[in-house]
Amino acid sequence: MLIQQLTVGMMGVCCYIVACEKTRECAVIDPGGDENQILAAIADKQLSLTSIIATHGHPDHVCSNRLLKEATGAQIVMHEVDAEFFARPETEKFFSVLGLEASPAPDLLVKDDDVIMVGEEALRVIHTPGHTPGGICLYHAPDLFTGDTLFVGGLGRTDFPGGSHEQLISSITTRLLVLPDETVVWPGHGYGGSRSTIGSEKRENPYIS
Repeated sequence: MLIQQLTVGMMGVCCYIVACEKTRECAVIDPGGDENQILAAIADKQLSLTSIIATHGHPDHVCSNRLLKEATGAQIVMHEVDAEFFARPETEKFFSVLGLEASPAPDLLVKDDDVIMVGEEALRVIHTPGHTPGGICLYHAPDLFTGDTLFVGGLGRTDFPGGSHEQLISSITTRLLVLPDETVVWPGHGYGGSRSTIGSEKRENPYIS
């Protein structure tokens, strides 16, 4: 599987283009701005965008969903719990202060252990609530896209509506740290670095080690 990491938008989101080398189909994970840069990277590699996947519904991770969908016809994918949570008027009002566009309604709702196909490659959905109620990570061994659940040397904040520190710690320890130590962690922001491994986070992350 091909992986390209881009840093996009005013909040420095780590956006990923993941592609099937055989079919040239790709997915974009967390397009948080700079959609022209994302589309140019897809075109440069002669890929076809089929899915726009949100690890969670915060506007800084989904604000380019509409424009990418309009440009390519790709489906928007989100966990069913976040789709419902971020459609609530009170949630939308709270996050509107960021001045970023919310995602349109998703075309495909997923839940824990579902599989999202990207050409012939399979991304497994791991539900990791805590940062948001429907936060997910995406696993394709040895790669793990963690969104704002787990950073390099850190973890997601839980003081926004729908956040829970206890849930987040449980998600990380019971769903992510059980993966092989060599699993590559691709975070949703590069605060502590652009990538890590599960083994390194077990040993060195001060919030969970």
